[in-house]
Amino acid sequence: MYHYCTVCSQILSLDYIVITKSPGCKQLSEKATTVGAIIRKWKKFKMTVNHPRSGDPCKISPRGASMIMRKVRDQPRTTQQDLVNDLKRAETTVSKKSINALRRHGLKSCSARKEWEKVMWSDETKIELFGLNSTRRVWRKKEEEYNPKNTIPTVKHGGEDIIPWGCFSAKGIGRLHRFEGRMDGAMYSGAKNYLVSLQLCKFPHLKR
Repeated sequence: MYHYCTVCSQILSLDYIVITKSPGCKQLSEKATTVGAIIRKWKKFKMTVNHPRSGDPCKISPRGASMIMRKVRDQPRTTQQDLVNDLKRAETTVSKKSINALRRHGLKSCSARKEWEKVMWSDETKIELFGLNSTRRVWRKKEEEYNPKNTIPTVKHGGEDIIPWGCFSAKGIGRLHRFEGRMDGAMYSGAKNYLVSLQLCKFPHLKR
């Protein structure tokens, strides 16, 4: 603080009009932006110290904010009282309403979802009838690429794959459906057993 006041006094005593083009910055060993900001503040407010800010200062230090952010990331079910107790152990006394550092980081307290019985889980998988249709890697010498041990057998007919699809919920299991042909969005949305599977999973709002 003493150094800042000394620099301000020296800058104002020099009274440069265009500070960025004058030798004042080099003489004071300060950046032109710093010198210019001090002069503009003096011309506008007739003072060089910072104005008092409105409202109470933040009770939670940046270190405390980082601590509670780590806590809620690792344990999302942490309560506000738990955070207050953690800060109290770190010698920072705040109320539950003062835990606003989380909101500044985009987090807010929400009720945990309890309506999983209304959610249906579904997925499909691809099963190759003749092994995996993918690239294999082998250890071989340079001239042994066509050695039968280093090649993958192929089939010209009957080597297709099957794609089964199924679903389940908290109240039941749907039917297993096989997709014919190449899977795409239209085929997935038009599954024959889709509505039947939903009914088997006991969703009361669906009718036959």
